[in-house]
Amino acid sequence: MEYLDFEKPIQEIQDQYINCVMIQEKSGVDMKEVCNQLKLKLEKTIQKVHHNLTPWQRVQLSRHPNRPYTLDYIEFITKKTFIELHGDRNFGDDKAIVGGFGKIEDHTFMLIGTQKGKNTKDRQYRRFGMPNPEGYRKALRLMKLAEKFRKPIVSFIDTPGAFPGIEAEERGQGEAIGKNIYEMMCLKVPIIILIIGEGASGGALGIGIGDIVSMMENSWFSVISPESCSTILWGNWDQKEKSAEALKLTAGDMHKLNLIDDIIKEPLGGAHFCPNKAYKIVKKKIVKYYKELSSIDIESMIRNRKNKYISIGFFDE
Repeated sequence: MEYLDFEKPIQEIQDQYINCVMIQEKSGVDMKEVCNQLKLKLEKTIQKVHHNLTPWQRVQLSRHPNRPYTLDYIEFITKKTFIELHGDRNFGDDKAIVGGFGKIEDHTFMLIGTQKGKNTKDRQYRRFGMPNPEGYRKALRLMKLAEKFRKPIVSFIDTPGAFPGIEAEERGQGEAIGKNIYEMMCLKVPIIILIIGEGASGGALGIGIGDIVSMMENSWFSVISPESCSTILWGNWDQKEKSAEALKLTAGDMHKLNLIDDIIKEPLGGAHFCPNKAYKIVKKKIVKYYKELSSIDIESMIRNRKNKYISIGFFDE
């Protein structure tokens, strides 16, 4: 387990607790009481550290190297029934976006999401979760396939943004994202959006239009990252914490502004601290959202979806 700077108090007690358990197992000495005390102290320390996190600390947690990624959630909640589909049938197969059919309980879903990668080689392979135009076109192809077979869509978002390379612009990055937003507005199936980590810019919106949009507790959603905002305004990254505060990008801020519908509570310490609990929580939420949307007829659902986005913001003529 890796620890962020503000998690160091947790690391110290966690190490003590692990050592206590190991000593008990190896020596046979009864240290149950000491271990229980350390465990209780650990829980209290985690609660104290995570009680009042700053927006920048939430951003750091959303990028935690041990945080579960899209495929981790998909593999767990579908019990490995997930069948990945590839390619945009036009240019290629973008590894930054994954998608395919999978079963959650008794229902088949189209599961789509951005995938970052877990080590250096995998991150390069996945382009750190930054899709090219063919990634968005692949996602749209799969969404249309879901519509054809009347299967609900679940979209997992965890991206620092669309890939900013020249070749991506040459192949129509903006057009691909814009078309996805337009098409998702009118898809005749329920769409559930889950922001599980970073939700940056149009890179997130390209697969982020839905009937229910929810964010995990330690995720963020914004038109720009705190570092990029700081660079534009001050010429360097030094004001990233100030930028994170001003951008109102946390789940709590987004919910207060009525830009999302729900906040998914994470396990004590964050999703990276107890992934299995996080998987179960997300699965339960997906089933709940699907039941809510299943009771609404398609025409009303599409009308509600459009009104949801039309009503965002303020207009003055």
